[in-house]
Amino acid sequence: MTSIEDVAKSIGVSTATVSRALRGLPGVSVSTRSRVFGAANTLGYVPSSSASGLASGRTMAMGVLLPLIERWYFSAVLEGVDRQLRAAGYDLVVFSLGGSGVNRERVFHRSILRKRIDALLVMCMELTDDELQSLQALDSPTIVVGGSVKGVRHVGIDDDAAARDAVAHLIDLGHTEIAHLRGGGSYGIEFEVPRIREEAYLATMAAHGLPVRPQWSLFGDFRFKQGKEAALVLLRDPADRPTAVFCSSDEMAFGVISAAADLGIRIPEELSVVGIDDHEFAEPLGLTTIRQSPEEQGAFAADLLLAELEGGVTVADPAPRPHKLIIRSSTAPPFRRSVCG
Repeated sequence: MTSIEDVAKSIGVSTATVSRALRGLPGVSVSTRSRVFGAANTLGYVPSSSASGLASGRTMAMGVLLPLIERWYFSAVLEGVDRQLRAAGYDLVVFSLGGSGVNRERVFHRSILRKRIDALLVMCMELTDDELQSLQALDSPTIVVGGSVKGVRHVGIDDDAAARDAVAHLIDLGHTEIAHLRGGGSYGIEFEVPRIREEAYLATMAAHGLPVRPQWSLFGDFRFKQGKEAALVLLRDPADRPTAVFCSSDEMAFGVISAAADLGIRIPEELSVVGIDDHEFAEPLGLTTIRQSPEEQGAFAADLLLAELEGGVTVADPAPRPHKLIIRSSTAPPFRRSVCG
């Protein structure tokens, strides 16, 4: 059976160079990388992640810890992580809390601590002091994607700035009666994003001298169904409804759009709606939103961890990933209510 040494010897380079070339890592010239792939194909060499692990003392696997898998943001981050790991010859090990959070003890104190991974990426959840100690006991590079976690570096957008941009867009259009659909807290799993976005909404309204009505701040759980249910309550009184709704996620914004259709409310003529995410359905539904790229965030975080595993410099405080206001057909200047009398 052809070995990595056979490939290296056939073109006169070291086994380390062959390994880096085949895993897509930096430090190998284009011409050398091409020669390595050519020799590997000619000789029929197939890289073995387990063999690489024995040589390096690594498992050649990276863990991803997340609250649940089926949500759009989490699955998109996973896609970005998996793409980079496959290119680098690493396996992906997923630790899911399954939504309810009942698996936390098993995951933190048994699964992860078995040390089957070389690095760990954590998504969007608040960790207890005991859980943080468990992660620190791994003695492996760790990073958080999404909401920040105390004591662990973080990759994600500037959620405060993103929410402020969304609300400011509505205010710039002339809206003064702006409601908010917020998320977070489901499954007993808290994280920072909902709080930051809510505080940004409140601060932006206050900065413009605009009142905030408590009954116009409703919980939508970052989901379509709950967002629609909240919107049906918010919009049910024609004489007492907002002219615009800021939703802390696109999925809740979709719920608002659906509720408005059920109630015969025209968007944007009678109601403007803005979200955050630029979900794959945002464009076909004409949703104005704040674009972020979870897939890019996952890829960026994975690259940081991979670089450190290869001896690169640790990035202690990654810069926020980009976000951008995308204006579509769901927002417009506020309508004028007719006055009868």
